[in-house]
Amino acid sequence: MAERIVYLDHAATTPVDPRVLEAMLPYFSEHFGNPSSIYRLGRRSLEAIDTAREMLAEILGAHRNEIIFTSGGSEADNLAIKGVAYAQRQNGRGQHIVTSAVEHHAVLHAVEYLEQQGFEATIVPVDHYGRVSPESVRDALRPDTILVSVMYANNEVGTIQPIAEIGAICRERAIPFHTDAVQAIGALPINVNELNVDLLSLTAHKFYGPKGTGALYVRRGTPMLPQINGGGQERRRRAGTENVAGIVGLATAMRLAVEQQESSSAHCRRLRDKLIAGITATIPYVQLNGHPTERLPNNVNMLFEFIEGESILLLLDQQGICASSGSACTSGSLEASHVLTAMGIAPERAHGSLRLTVGRENTDAEIDQVLALLPSMVERLRSVSPQYKRFLAEQPAVNA
Repeated sequence: MAERIVYLDHAATTPVDPRVLEAMLPYFSEHFGNPSSIYRLGRRSLEAIDTAREMLAEILGAHRNEIIFTSGGSEADNLAIKGVAYAQRQNGRGQHIVTSAVEHHAVLHAVEYLEQQGFEATIVPVDHYGRVSPESVRDALRPDTILVSVMYANNEVGTIQPIAEIGAICRERAIPFHTDAVQAIGALPINVNELNVDLLSLTAHKFYGPKGTGALYVRRGTPMLPQINGGGQERRRRAGTENVAGIVGLATAMRLAVEQQESSSAHCRRLRDKLIAGITATIPYVQLNGHPTERLPNNVNMLFEFIEGESILLLLDQQGICASSGSACTSGSLEASHVLTAMGIAPERAHGSLRLTVGRENTDAEIDQVLALLPSMVERLRSVSPQYKRFLAEQPAVNA
């Protein structure tokens, strides 16, 4: 009998929806032509890409020519940040970039790379909920600011950023504004005009699509230089033979995510709140990380005092429960989460964080199972924790 898995790491990746897989399958075999070829087999692939591009553009409130297909969110972030920065510097506009302290490393490392190339960056701080103040972004702007990048929703703690307000500030100064919306699709409104964004990154595998396929929205008139050179694909903005099956899967998954957004968000929000209430009611010395209300409907990030989050993960895994202690891209790092430390949490405490992100296939029974197991796991780990023993020893005696 196959092991029963309780999957609570949807912020890391999601299973491919069977309807998405069904839409993709013909493009692995029957319709395998290169979309750059002029014969019928190639034209059929090109038509599939064009249809997918139209679908994404309609969902985003964009024009089809504003959509660039990429290999995923990291490439989309890098293309947006490096592509705009180099184009702006080439045009003599300046070399100053503004971003936040809680961005995904695909953004932060891209900015750090540009700093090595002579660009300057201002990293805007966040409050203890992990939220960026629009006024702090305004204060960081300079006459030579050429790009602002603030994520739509945080991948670790789920905090939603005031993107529309930040975008309006950037628009007043005619500064291109990019948002990493990787975690937002299927959970939050994504009309690029209402959000006041000029560039928006997304990736299919976060909303039940295939890995290895993403997209970047680039508003017409936004200066950007390609970062992959070679062929003339994607209107000469991103060279390389297109992943036709992946692009079809991306568009199908995005359509389904938007169609089911209301029901899926309600389901996830209910399970999220059940997890938060159950953990705080049964386990002492815990803290919810991230904004209490302005957060993704599926995200639970808890800090457990006196123990390591990685230790909880190992015990959960022994019970067939998949969770995370933070970003999947940094799960092998021994460093404390840069998101949590930016929120003012000390590194030694930040190591005690656990991220549980639910999905539309999760059930109440699965949540009940986690809530039944977690208290004893935490108690077991704290029983061998020197920090916890020291804490208890320092507590004042209670009179009988």
